[in-house]
Parts: sequence; C-alpha cells; structure tokens
Amino acid sequence: MAVPIAVLDCDLLLYGRGHRTLDRFKLEDVTDEYLVSTYGFPRQFICYLVDLLGATLSRPTQRSRAISPETQILAALGFYTSGSFQTRMGDAMGISQASMSRCVANVTEALVERASQFIHFPKDEATVQTLKDDFYALAGMPGVLGVVDCTHVAIKAPNAEDLSYVNRKGLHSLNCLMVCDSRGVLLSAETHWPGSLPDCTVLEQAALTRQFETELHKDGWLLGDSSFLLRTWLMTPLHIPETPAEYRYNMAHSATHNVIERTFRTIRSRFRCLDGSKGTLQYSPEKSSHIILACCVLHNISLQHGLDVWSAPATGHMEQSEEEYEQMESVDSEACRVRQELLLTHFS
Repeated sequence: MAVPIAVLDCDLLLYGRGHRTLDRFKLEDVTDEYLVSTYGFPRQFICYLVDLLGATLSRPTQRSRAISPETQILAALGFYTSGSFQTRMGDAMGISQASMSRCVANVTEALVERASQFIHFPKDEATVQTLKDDFYALAGMPGVLGVVDCTHVAIKAPNAEDLSYVNRKGLHSLNCLMVCDSRGVLLSAETHWPGSLPDCTVLEQAALTRQFETELHKDGWLLGDSSFLLRTWLMTPLHIPETPAEYRYNMAHSATHNVIERTFRTIRSRFRCLDGSKGTLQYSPEKSSHIILACCVLHNISLQHGLDVWSAPATGHMEQSEEEYEQMESVDSEACRVRQELLLTHFS
C-alpha cells in the first residue's frame, strides 16, 4: 500500500486538495505542431478520440480526483507513440508516472472494446467489389479480399518456466496475425498468439480461418506468403514457377502482398511502443495483446482521418516473417484447382 499512498501524497503536494482533476494541460493552449511532436497526432484527431471515448473514460471511480478523458487520452497516445512514460510528458500534463500508467490501461481497454467497430471486413456487395477493384489496380491480381501475414512484437518474459512465448530468435514475443486492404486499413487483427507458434499454426487456429471457411471464401480470397498453406480462400505463391503465366502470377502476388509489409512498417513507426526501440512491452501477454490491438484500432482511425502517408521503415523487434519457414506445400486438391484456374484465366 505504500506506493499508491506515496503517489497520492505527491499529487497532493503538487496540486493541493482543492483540485477535482489532476491535469492542468489544455489542448487549446498548444499548437498542432506541439501535439504531433509530443503525442503523435494533430488536434482534430485527438478531439475525435475525446468524443469517442469520453463517456467510457468518465465512468464513476472511487478516486475523488479523477483525471479528465482528454488527459487520459494524451497520456496514452504519448506512451503508444514514444514507447515510454516520459517524465516531461507527465509534468506537462500535471500527473505522476503512476497516473500515466493508469491512463494507458484505461484508454487501452476503451479502444479494445471498440475494436470490432473499426477492424472488420466489409459486408455489403458494393464495398466488397470496391475492395477487389482496388487490389486489382495494384498489380492485376483479381478477387483479392485482403492480404494476410504475421508479425512479432517483443514482450517481457511472462514466466521463467513458460517457453510458449519464446520465438525462434530466443525472444519472448506475441505472434500477431493481421489482414489489411490495399490502403493498409486493417480488416482483421489477432494479437494474442504466443511467439513460439509458427505462422501456419496461428492461421490454422485463428478465428480468421473459421470466418473464411464459413462466410467469406465464396467470392474471393486472401493472399498469403509461403509460410501458409494454400487454401481455396488463401492464394500463396508457386514454389518453383516454370511457365510465363506462373511467373506473372508470382510477380502480381508479391507486388500485392507487399501492402501488408508496408502496413507493418507504418504501425511500428507510428507506435514506437511496439518496435522494441524502448525495450519490450513490460506487461503480461494479455495486457500486451490489448496494447497492440489498441494501436491497431488507432491505426485504422488515423487512416479514416487522412493520416495515410506510408511511413519509412523503423528498426526494432516488431518484424514481419520472424521465422525461417519452410516452403509449405498444399495437399488440398480443390485449392490447387482454384489456383490453377486463376493462372489459366488471368495470367496465361
């Protein structure tokens, strides 16, 4: 109990007993340039988040001096985009590091609650057709509903005896399965898989597979790299192309699939808490998974707000294709037939 008492005493010394809120930072007092440099996003975007999450973040609390939704959101954005609880950031807003940590937890859960609102496949026929047309415009690959891949995010060791999160590089990580459209908007994000699982196993066990096998595979397919098995709803590259049609197919596949690699770079560049430059996520696997998913939600919201310039690559431990996979060979004769028909119809 000594830690929370010390935190409260510190806050009281700084701001006195008469204050109902801990924060003294106001959006209207600073420039857009300051907001972007410190919190990663402009004023309009932050105001949208306040409107979106305000009611949730204002839930009744036993603490007599609650922190405003605006300050909670700024604290969380500061952590997501910098990867650390910076003292100067807390000082600017007038809250302690412990309070900033609570803000990150509150905002993370509020965003996770809304994940299905912002991360989903389109359902109406017109939007699905637009999705396919946009992919076709990239490199001439027809019928594409999304590109899929896995990326690893480093986390702290949850338990010295738990090796399920140790990946092939000997790092503790979460293996995150994601699908995006031609602009990099995420259509699916499963962020909770242990890092020891190969990409093909993650996909085999994922909700995404159940979704496509029961709902979405009739009218198109995803594109995945050679770490996945060919399926009727998942087109993979040919291992050894021999004909001109097969070479053209592989080239179109690679050019289209590259979208998700750029999306991963954009996410880790914008949300430095995920790129390993400040160390691993210092949370349990469950909380780390929620932070990753919250960043995915923010990524999609940022694209909705026109913040869609592809970011430059960044260094760190959030990596596409972490494992040195073997070429997967499909035993699904129907999937092979679908790919062969695609070759003959569109690439011959």
